Amino acid sequence: MMNNNLERLIKTVADMGEAAIATSETVEKLAFRLDELAQQMQRQEHQIQQQGYQIFALSEALQILIDSQTESREQLNTLTELIQILVTNLNDQLGKDEK
Repeated sequence: MMNNNLERLIKTVADMGEAAIATSETVEKLAFRLDELAQQMQRQEHQIQQQGYQIFALSEALQILIDSQTESREQLNTLTELIQILVTNLNDQLGKDEK
């Protein structure tokens, strides 16, 4: 009976040892996977930051384009007004010369 109890105790201790080793291996695998995920998150964070910079740069470029277009439109309006004045003056001159 003593021998039987000793065998069960040895088996129980062996099972516990195997469970401890398996648990350690699982913890190591989980730690490795967590490290991989942390690195992936850092890369994604960097990409998101870069995309933020790109969006900001595009916004700035768009604002410059809008400002430039507005300025061009104003210049075109001024030029149109000057041409209208010139045409009016030429018509006035032609009307005076015909009389």
